[in-house]
Amino acid sequence: MGRGFLFIFLLIALPAAAQIYKYTDAAGNIAYSNQPPDGVEAQPVELPPLNSVERQPPSKPAPPAEARSREQPHSTYEVLELTGLPSEEALRANNGTFTVGVLLQPRLQGGHRLRLLLDGQPYGQPSNVPRLQLVNVDRGKHSLAVQVLDGESVVQQSPTATFTVQRVHTP
Repeated sequence: MGRGFLFIFLLIALPAAAQIYKYTDAAGNIAYSNQPPDGVEAQPVELPPLNSVERQPPSKPAPPAEARSREQPHSTYEVLELTGLPSEEALRANNGTFTVGVLLQPRLQGGHRLRLLLDGQPYGQPSNVPRLQLVNVDRGKHSLAVQVLDGESVVQQSPTATFTVQRVHTP
């Protein structure tokens, strides 16, 4: 039914795309027709060209994040560093719990997450918050860095900071 209706519509529309004529009828009114009437002087009407839109080919869907990371390098952050760690003295954390900040410029991009590396090993869950907490870290000397992740791939890593945790030792 739908195809038949479309075919009939096209047949009706074809004559409309032909020449249009302007004339004055017996009552003195201006009229238009696709056929010049008999016995009346009709003038062809020049119509502007029809508007048309060229069909655009469909755009390709964006590749998955893993493919993008292989195709093109990620934009890097100008500044990526840890803050809140003492450089000259020991970090006093009696229960081994403390937070560190991440200084990041420009802001963290959508889809990127921050993950700590404590002594070279991933620590905690990736987060989009620039304040990260460490819990029950043993006393002594440690290294800490932060990574920017896109999915499972590492976009960028901060310089490694070395610090010492001082905890109260009770025998």
